[in-house]
Amino acid sequence: MLSEFHKAIIRLFERVAFLIIGFLCLFHILKPVYERFGIEFMGNVWINWFGISYILYVFYTLIASFFIAKENTFFQQRVSSFVFWILFIVANYVVFVPFVKGENPF
Repeated sequence: MLSEFHKAIIRLFERVAFLIIGFLCLFHILKPVYERFGIEFMGNVWINWFGISYILYVFYTLIASFFIAKENTFFQQRVSSFVFWILFIVANYVVFVPFVKGENPF
């Protein structure tokens, strides 16, 4: 059984890993897509970075809670959290609103 300290380290590593993966996705996937749609990739792109990172984190959590670790209460609590879903909606807004507005408003 893992101690609380080890669980906290694993959770921290998860979050840092998704920030790194989100950063790579931002510049290698989202930036070319924005530019293909004529959206300038300027301004506070760190907001887009956190948005794409959180979206990936949500997908990881959903896959883990429904397929990999069904009995894990930590994932179940995360999925049932109201704040978790509100942040997911905000992250989707941040990532996809530039397609509607034609520019990155951040």
